[in-house]
Amino acid sequence: MKIGQIAVNVENVERAVEFYRDVLRLPLLFETNGLAFFQCEDTRLLLSRPESEEFNHPSSVLYFKVDNIQTEVVRIKDAGATFLDEPHMVAKMGDTETWMVFFKDTEGNTHALMSEISS
Repeated sequence: MKIGQIAVNVENVERAVEFYRDVLRLPLLFETNGLAFFQCEDTRLLLSRPESEEFNHPSSVLYFKVDNIQTEVVRIKDAGATFLDEPHMVAKMGDTETWMVFFKDTEGNTHALMSEISS
């Protein structure tokens, strides 16, 4: 089984679309009725306002896998993202190091960049 779509709650869909399209450079598939759909490799990402109070909760943390975490941090920071920390190694398994760094989107959701580096 694999994930087909992840929904992220936002307050302002237009503002969030600009961030995910222009800062994270995710391909925008389409927008309709206050919903915005992006492609993130095999997973579709849905941005929308919560349809009811039962769905009004902070989103899960999305971990965006990148090839070069240092380069992406510079690019995304220059594009306006707010980072909560610096890239740091969180695990080492054999010859592979897993690095992460956390950032906020325009809607206050916390997400991360992650990179697996082989030595």
